[in-house]
Amino acid sequence: MNAFLQNLIPLVIAMIGAMVWLGLNALVLVYCERKFAGHIQRRPGPFEVGPHGALQPLIDGIKLMGKQLLTPDNSDPILYWLAPILSMFPVLLLFMPIPYGPMLTGMEVNLGLLLILAFSSFNGLAVILAGWASNNKWGVLGAARAVSQTVAYEIPLLLTVLAISFMAGTLSLTEITSLQAGHIGNWFIWKQPLAFIIFIIAMFGETNRAPFDLAEAESELTAGFHTEYSSMGFGLFFMAEYGYMVVMCSVCSVLFLGGFHGPIPGIEGWWWMLIKTYALLFVMIWARWTFPRVRFDQLLNINWKWLLPLATFNLLATALIIKL
Repeated sequence: MNAFLQNLIPLVIAMIGAMVWLGLNALVLVYCERKFAGHIQRRPGPFEVGPHGALQPLIDGIKLMGKQLLTPDNSDPILYWLAPILSMFPVLLLFMPIPYGPMLTGMEVNLGLLLILAFSSFNGLAVILAGWASNNKWGVLGAARAVSQTVAYEIPLLLTVLAISFMAGTLSLTEITSLQAGHIGNWFIWKQPLAFIIFIIAMFGETNRAPFDLAEAESELTAGFHTEYSSMGFGLFFMAEYGYMVVMCSVCSVLFLGGFHGPIPGIEGWWWMLIKTYALLFVMIWARWTFPRVRFDQLLNINWKWLLPLATFNLLATALIIKL
């Protein structure tokens, strides 16, 4: 019993920390995204609520919580409300094996990469359920797109992760980070530049971010899979999207950019991980407000004709070099 409690208490603390971290990221990223969008489009963005509109995300959150929860007619109420919960809950688990600092890992898992790849797939399932259960034609079309997109972009993402795990000889994110300690030349981005590029592109597809946000394309499908959602149903999908963005950028930082290790020997800490993760997040935000949305056939062509062959070639070349 004592051993059980000794393992349970740190896990509960880590889960609470993940909830706080997710909430803070959602507030900061909503503000940053709206400000970035404003400046890219030559307007100030949020400006009225708080200094430079800094309190706008908080007010938006309170507004969402105050709205009435509605279930559409002829929908499946169980699946309809299960979808946003299924989208949000796995995000908290995904933060557990990511090492944000020398002593900042929620749960040491030897198969941390496998855990992240497995549980991140729940988002695709949640999107499918949301569209199907809504009894809305735009929702069903968004769900159908989500199936094709999720299945397609998971494959090159998995192949790039396998290339890194072949090099490191482990699936533990903590051990992969420790192998990149020292100077900047030890970072895996220099040994796997092609894998890094493929991972970044596949990351947009996996998180449904523009220019790959075809599952919710508002110019074509009203709001896609979450057309019928309002209040905190929409809010959970919204927070989950930012949560998956933070997870994917954190994993990218660990796999390719040395994690919490700095570019200079002897300087390491959580601040390096934060800087790298947010640099990648700002790239995702910049891409959303810079590039036009691709067509759905173009989205799949990018994957099946380019990313998948390149990722396969990269994996085979990595395995051959390691063997030799």
